[in-house]
Amino acid sequence: MGQMTGSAGLSAERAGVAIVGCGAIGQKRARALAGSRLVACADIDRGLADSLARTAPGVVATDDWRAAVDRGDVDVVVVSTTNDRLKEIACGAIAAGKHVLVEKPAGRSVAEIDALIQTATRYRRLVRVGFNHRYHPALLKARELFDSGALGEMMFVRGRYGHGGRLGYEKEWRANPALSGGGELIDQGVHLIDLSRWFLGDFTVVDGFAHTYFWQMPVDDNAFLLLRTAQDQAAFLHVSCTEWKNLFSFEIYGKDAKLHVEGLGGSYGVERLTLYKMLPEMGPPETTIWEYPRGDQSWELEFAEFLDDIRLDRTPSASLTDARATLTIVEEVYRHR
Repeated sequence: MGQMTGSAGLSAERAGVAIVGCGAIGQKRARALAGSRLVACADIDRGLADSLARTAPGVVATDDWRAAVDRGDVDVVVVSTTNDRLKEIACGAIAAGKHVLVEKPAGRSVAEIDALIQTATRYRRLVRVGFNHRYHPALLKARELFDSGALGEMMFVRGRYGHGGRLGYEKEWRANPALSGGGELIDQGVHLIDLSRWFLGDFTVVDGFAHTYFWQMPVDDNAFLLLRTAQDQAAFLHVSCTEWKNLFSFEIYGKDAKLHVEGLGGSYGVERLTLYKMLPEMGPPETTIWEYPRGDQSWELEFAEFLDDIRLDRTPSASLTDARATLTIVEEVYRHR
């Protein structure tokens, strides 16, 4: 696969990876390293680090993230901690000479993203932000059709994303603004904002409302956004953790056709893409459906592309610039909360 930037003679298939944050997301990342090697795990809960380390031979476990990222056999660091630690650990890994995949939202604020951008520029390391929804098969196919011009001139997108929480949800770290930076908007909302930007580009007008309806917590459990580009293309988005049946729906409207992505697998239902193509006589559209029942491979596809980014020394497609633009929108909505 060639040489990795800053790792002379090392092929991407042999890239050493450290995972900092060994909870549910860190475990998903460990199962999706696209041929690279897990060499170190770190978590403040040493038991989580030990458990993840046992999934592969020779993996070192520690409760000190610096001990993991400073290792000479580590080339790439995955940062999958609570939001309050993302910036600190990612900056530390970059300064240690490592390339970094940092989970969304990459920080709690635009200021934290700016610190990451400055550090990555200074040390000339690549940073990818974990907007893995771009790599779900239905969304990859939607992007392919979009790029082919099948939709015609874009008009707007409409997105809904939600789950129903669980007993004790209001006591988890996501409900603590010091740890999370916000509620449902900064959690699942950033995925919808990122996908909307992926299809429509930058938004110049931001309107929205975040509110807490159900959960007894100091962060939002619902957010409603209306975003506009300079060409008045719009994104109408709703994210919720009072969605009692888990839901993902993302509709992309052009003047010639519409795309509808539904489901993400698992509790969100079978992932499906439907193309509704307008006919010259209008009326009922020509309809084509693709279904993807094989489970979520987005994590591995995303990491494989990051390895290619490193090999080719190219800016990741889901970058810190994207994270900054997304959090700029989040902050604008929270400003009016």
